[in-house]
Amino acid sequence: MGGRRRRHRGPLLALAALVALLAALVALAVSALGGHDAGSPASPAQATASPPPASPQPRSPEAARAAVDLDEPPAFRLRFRHPPRAGLVFDLESGKALWQRNARRRLPIASLTKMMTAQLVAELTHARERVRITRAALGYRGSGVGRLPRGRRVPIEALLHGLLLPSGNDAAIALAVHVSGSERRFVARMNRRARELGLTCTRFVSSHGLEAGNRSCSADLAALARVNMGEYRIRRVVRKKLAVLRFPIKGGRLWLSNTNPLLRGGYPGTIGLKTGYTERAGRCLVAVVRRRGRTLGVVLLGSPDPERQARKLLNLAFRRG
Repeated sequence: MGGRRRRHRGPLLALAALVALLAALVALAVSALGGHDAGSPASPAQATASPPPASPQPRSPEAARAAVDLDEPPAFRLRFRHPPRAGLVFDLESGKALWQRNARRRLPIASLTKMMTAQLVAELTHARERVRITRAALGYRGSGVGRLPRGRRVPIEALLHGLLLPSGNDAAIALAVHVSGSERRFVARMNRRARELGLTCTRFVSSHGLEAGNRSCSADLAALARVNMGEYRIRRVVRKKLAVLRFPIKGGRLWLSNTNPLLRGGYPGTIGLKTGYTERAGRCLVAVVRRRGRTLGVVLLGSPDPERQARKLLNLAFRRG
């Protein structure tokens, strides 16, 4: 009797295995057709079970004040034969965008990085402080003030001029170390401040911008320009074509020239702000111009000719914006 039960059980087990195999093959075919793929429409049951999408985080009042409104229709149109990789013209007071090209495209920004360095210096230090020049500041690459006396204490405002006018990488490092003890800690503060200001496409890896990892977009840089120009210590520096400052070096004076092509070329009303260049970033410019009670800004990233393109954009903006 027991032998007969074992003989009947064998075919039943084989049949059960075959049914299970067929069920698995059917499930696999349904999955391959997209029944559970993330890019496929969900069934009504799945849609009901899925959690609602997360709401966007509200901007802080400070971030909302700084932000540039990209949703308004352009005040004018201008096409360049060789356009910048990205750009924006905006009203500094209202935040309204008047012209834009790839305004949210993240790109290397070279020494435009120093806009945030200057912002933190203005917020976290006093104008009468003195900065000790360390070995780190003298180990810089690229552009520099070039005459920083190692081991000496120098006026912080002279370094702020050296940061913003000739775009000194040595000045950037000296200021970063002074504020935070090391450049690494200072960069962490830069990124934290960017988040506080709502600069969502901005990331820093150094205080000076030489590395391609320093990235932002035209919209964020326009917002940062609005914040910069609200700081008296920055505003008073970036409008100068030339500065002659007392400094503890031979001759007792430090001569610094601004790299801003609109200031150097005498473009009427120019009051700032910052240039940048590396091979990866190309030529970059954030410029601010005030005329007849209006203050407009322009951001150009990867421009073949920042001065010419900025002039054309601003001329049209003041006429039609």
